[in-house]
Amino acid sequence: MTAKPSHLAHHFADLEQQHLTATLGMWLFLATEAMVFGGLFLVYGVYRIKYAAEFEAASAHLNITFGAVNTVVLLTSSLTMVLAVFFAQTGQRELLTLGLVLTAVLGTAFLVIKGFEYHDDYLDGLMPGLAFDEAEWTAKGLQPQQVKLFLIIYYIMTGVHAVHLIIGIGLMAVLAFMAWRNRFTPTHYYPVEVGGLYWHFVDVIWVFLLPLLYLAGVRQ
Repeated sequence: MTAKPSHLAHHFADLEQQHLTATLGMWLFLATEAMVFGGLFLVYGVYRIKYAAEFEAASAHLNITFGAVNTVVLLTSSLTMVLAVFFAQTGQRELLTLGLVLTAVLGTAFLVIKGFEYHDDYLDGLMPGLAFDEAEWTAKGLQPQQVKLFLIIYYIMTGVHAVHLIIGIGLMAVLAFMAWRNRFTPTHYYPVEVGGLYWHFVDVIWVFLLPLLYLAGVRQ
C-alpha cells in the first residue's frame, strides 16, 4: 500500500483534490469580500451622482502623488507575489522566501506611505472632526456637509482596504517562515498560491479605488 504524502490531509483523496478544494475555498471567500467592497462602491456611486460638485471638489484636494506612488508599490508587490508562486512550483526555496518577504515589505511600504498621506490630509484640513474648515468650502459655493461625506467615504474605503492589506502582510510573513523552514515542494505549494489569490484581490481593489477617489475631480 502506497503511503500518503505527509502534506495530504486525511479527508482528501490526493494532493490535487486538496489543492483544488483550497483554491475553491479562497475564491468563495473572495466573493464575499467583493460583496463588502461592492456595497461601499454602490454607496459611493449613489452619492457621487447626487453630490457631484462637492465630490469632485473634495477629490481634487487629495494628493494624487501619494496615490500614484502607492499604486506602483502595490503593482510591484503583485509581481513579486507571482514570482513567489513560480518559485514555489519549481522548488526554489530561497527565491520563494525572498519573493514572499519582498511582497510583505512592499505591502508595509504602502501602509507607511498611506500614513504620510493621512498626515498630509490632516494638515490640509481634510479630516472631518479633526481638521476641517467649513467656511473654506462655503466660500467656494459648496455644501461642507457633502464634502465631509466624500471624505468619510474616502477614509472608510481606504481604511477597510488597509485592514485587508495588514492581514495580507501577516499572511505573507507566515508563508515566508514556512518557506524558510522548507515546508513547500513542487507538489505541495497551494498555500502560497492561495495566499497569492488574496494578495492580488487586495491589489485589484486598490486599482478601483484610485480612479474613484483620486480622479473624480478636475485638478487645476
